[in-house]
Amino acid sequence: MMEYTKLGHSELTVSRICLGCMGFGDARNGQHSWTIDEEHSKKIIRQALEVGINFFDTAISYQSGTSEQYLGRTLRDFARREKVVVATKFLPRTKEEIADGISGRQHISRMLDKSLSNLGMDYIDLYIYHMWDYQTPLYDILEGLHDAVRSGKVRYAGISNCFAWQLCKANALAEREGFPKFVSVQGHFNLLFREEEREMAPFCREENIAMTPYSALAGGRLSKKPGESSRRLQEDSYARLKYDSTAQQDGEIIRRVAQLAEKRGVSMTEVALAWLLAKTTAPVVGATKLHHIEGAAKAVELFLSPEETAWLEEPYLPHKLVGVMAQNTAESAKSPHVWSTGNQKI
Repeated sequence: MMEYTKLGHSELTVSRICLGCMGFGDARNGQHSWTIDEEHSKKIIRQALEVGINFFDTAISYQSGTSEQYLGRTLRDFARREKVVVATKFLPRTKEEIADGISGRQHISRMLDKSLSNLGMDYIDLYIYHMWDYQTPLYDILEGLHDAVRSGKVRYAGISNCFAWQLCKANALAEREGFPKFVSVQGHFNLLFREEEREMAPFCREENIAMTPYSALAGGRLSKKPGESSRRLQEDSYARLKYDSTAQQDGEIIRRVAQLAEKRGVSMTEVALAWLLAKTTAPVVGATKLHHIEGAAKAVELFLSPEETAWLEEPYLPHKLVGVMAQNTAESAKSPHVWSTGNQKI
C-alpha cells in the first residue's frame, strides 16, 4: 500500500514514490529516442494513479514540452487537480534572452506561463529551478519565484542539480528578503552514486528540506541483472555518460542487489528503491512499461535490515561528478560575479 508524507516543510502531501515523466513525450521533438508516445504514457500515468502515486515530476525541457502536455491531458482525464501534486522545472536564460536584455524575473514568468499552457493547468504545485544559472543573479531568480507564488501560479519552489552550499546560500537570501525558500532538492542519488551523502543529505535533514532524487535506478542499471539489457540502456547516452566509466566498480553493487532480491523473493527494483526510500523523501522513478509502476509501488513496503543495507553499501567507491554537476563545478570556478545584483553582493 502506498505511503504518503509531507514534502519537507511545505503543506504538500506526496506519495513516497514520485513518477518521473522524462520518458514521456514525442521522440521527434527532443533529445531522447527512447521516450514513449501519448497513448502508452497515458496508460502508465493511469496505472500510477491506481496504485496511489499522486506526485508527478516533469520539465519544460522534456521532449520540447510534450512530456508536460501528455501529463496534463492524462491528469485531466483521470484525476482531480487538487488530489495530485505536479512538479515541473524551468531552464536558465538563453543566450538570446540575455542579449535581448530579458531579466531572470521576466524569463521565469515566460517559462511558467508556457508550462502552465502545456499542462493545461492554472497552477503548479512545485516549480523547480532545473539547473543553476550562472549568467543570472540569484536575487533575480528568487524574485521571479516570489512573483510566481504571489500570483497563485505556483505553490512552492524547489531546486535541482545544485551543491549544498548553493542551496544554503539561496535559502538564506530568500529568508532575508522574504522570498519563498526552496522546500525540496532533486539531485543525482542512488546506490551507484552516493556523493549527495557528503553535504546535501545532512544539510537537508537539518533544515527539513525534502530530497527527491532522480536517476533512482541509475538509468535502469539497478533493475537488471548483470548482462541484461534494454532499449534505454542502449540508447540513453546521458545515462551512459554518468555510469559507463564506473561500470566495473558499480558491477559488484548491482550483483549484490540481484542476490538480495533473489534471497528476499522481490525484484531488484524493490531492493534498490527500498534502500533509497530509507534515506530520502520521495525518489523520482521513471517508467516506460506498466510493470515498472508495480515494482516501484511495492518498494514502499520493503524494509532492509541494517545488515542488508551495510552489505549493499560496502563496495561503493567515490565517484567523480559528471554531466550537469560537472558543468556546475566548472562554471562555479570561473563565475564569481554571479552573486551580484546592482551594487549588492549576494
